[in-house]
Amino acid sequence: MSKVRFGIIGTGSIAQRFFAGLAHVPNATVAAVYSRGGAKARQFAAVHHIPTVCDEIDDLLASDIDAVYIATPHPSHATFSIAALQAGKAVLCEKPAATSLDELDAVIATAQTTGRLYMEAMKPPFFPLYRLIRERIDAGAIGEVRFVRAGFANPNVAEGHAVLDPAQAGGGLLDIGIYSAFLAVDWLGAAGEIQTLGRIGASGVDTFASLNIQHERGISQLYSGLDIAGSGEALLGGSAGYIVIHDKWWNPAKATLVNALGEREELMMTPQGSGLNYETAHFCDLLRQGRLESPIMSHAKTRAALAMTLSARDTLLGIAQ
Repeated sequence: MSKVRFGIIGTGSIAQRFFAGLAHVPNATVAAVYSRGGAKARQFAAVHHIPTVCDEIDDLLASDIDAVYIATPHPSHATFSIAALQAGKAVLCEKPAATSLDELDAVIATAQTTGRLYMEAMKPPFFPLYRLIRERIDAGAIGEVRFVRAGFANPNVAEGHAVLDPAQAGGGLLDIGIYSAFLAVDWLGAAGEIQTLGRIGASGVDTFASLNIQHERGISQLYSGLDIAGSGEALLGGSAGYIVIHDKWWNPAKATLVNALGEREELMMTPQGSGLNYETAHFCDLLRQGRLESPIMSHAKTRAALAMTLSARDTLLGIAQ
């Protein structure tokens, strides 16, 4: 296999996890790093022995790399994605892929016109347990999935965190809620009618949201929150049984399958590395194969999940006004 050389844009905690995960990805390395201001990039490079530090984004995009991993705050995702694609680099971008549908459509159009691979870094579907769950459901273990329930809420957000800042596209929906939106879209298809209840916090971001959604193939109930505590379990309800993915479902390690007879089966697969290594390995395989889009994390799924999340957020902002 040819070695995939990444350039990292951003040096926060998620970039640290991405780098840690690369130890579990064959023939992949970080060749360059960029962070606004440069000091954090130099520190990141020194700790992780990265050969090239770039003070300007154009320098990173002109360097000897094959792909970029974008780990910056939400509002910059689309801008960096478009710049990298236009520079001829493949793009693996942290979730959410953009902060508006217009931004996302521009990114996808750029990927198509430049003929470069673009994928949102939505990690759950690449975990071994999630793949096992899909195999069991595809084999008829619980019948047809018609209902999804998922969510998470965490009130222990530090004051000043970006998730509380509307200028950083903060709020529970775009932070952790996008995972649940993906889960619903993955099993039930795009959303139609969306019923949203919730509240806006003092800083102007959504601090709690509860959604009932009619999809192409069923119904989902989702929630996200920043001012209460809530379990991170998920339920996939089928016509002949159900599966509970235990907390925290987006890093799936344990699930319980219950069939139509009430028989229970425990499914356990302990993930390796940081968890980001699974999506990265898939992305590298796509790049080596000359693919432009993931069949697992397709552009359509990215758009459908973002559309329902933004719709719910905009509804809450409208209520607050």
